[in-house]
Amino acid sequence: MLNLDRLRTLSAVARHGSVSAAAEGLHVTTSAVSQQLAKLERETGQQLLAKNGRGVRLTDAGRLLADHAVRILSQVELAQADLEAHRGQAVGELRLGAFPTAARGLFPGALARLRVDHPQLRPRLTEMEPDVSVRGVVRGDIDLGVVLDWHNRPLSLPEGLAKAPILDDPADVAMPADHPLARRRSVVLEDFADDEWISWPQGEFCHDWLMFTLRGQGIEPRLSHMAEEHHTQLALIEAGLGVAVAPRLGRGPVPAGVSVVPVRHTMRRHVYAIWRADADRRPSIRAAVTVLQEAGKEVEGR
Repeated sequence: MLNLDRLRTLSAVARHGSVSAAAEGLHVTTSAVSQQLAKLERETGQQLLAKNGRGVRLTDAGRLLADHAVRILSQVELAQADLEAHRGQAVGELRLGAFPTAARGLFPGALARLRVDHPQLRPRLTEMEPDVSVRGVVRGDIDLGVVLDWHNRPLSLPEGLAKAPILDDPADVAMPADHPLARRRSVVLEDFADDEWISWPQGEFCHDWLMFTLRGQGIEPRLSHMAEEHHTQLALIEAGLGVAVAPRLGRGPVPAGVSVVPVRHTMRRHVYAIWRADADRRPSIRAAVTVLQEAGKEVEGR
């Protein structure tokens, strides 16, 4: 009898490409992954992994079993979804992923509401960037992700995913309090053609969006600094080191030395939840989407 946990481990190695990456994705140690795979080899009587330089690769037998594991685990998930739907209650573990400002601005209230409304549900939140959430949902590493795209730059989603809107999040321009435009009621991006910009790190979806948007307005961006956290960006702005786009969700208090001015042609982030379509009937998914949408309405109403 093939063990589901060991099949899940083999599938993770196939997806992630290494034992260490699979361990990280499964939130276990590399030793635990190696032990599971060794047991699976004994159960099957086949060599599933072979050394490949300093790493490993799947053998033909390993690849064959990994392909079957994807289908087996998908069927198990469908069975679990059907059983949960038949019971009609949100129960068990629910793995959630969200980008940082959503984790800060939406999830505290949403998770507290889930705890009250569904005491048998065990939600577990991990911060992750939108592209990581998409991969995590597709691979089955998480059950539901909260992701974003921009009004002029949609996020590409693979087939087999369902989604639901959570909120639209306007973004302003943050600048030092002594900036010549700091007292304006509104601005346009072209006003900052000569300014230095503080951006998200290269390779992130929001960084690519910023470059795309500024260049679309005829501005060749001059990047002075890149920072992951919005609070870090605001601290750099307060020190007079540049300007930045500042979404409102999860922003928190703005430092005294920073002015935040709305953009005349509103820039918005679209925030939405995604999950695998084959889990659509799970009450836990529906419960999470409902409380996130309620939290989104509260944020939009402020």
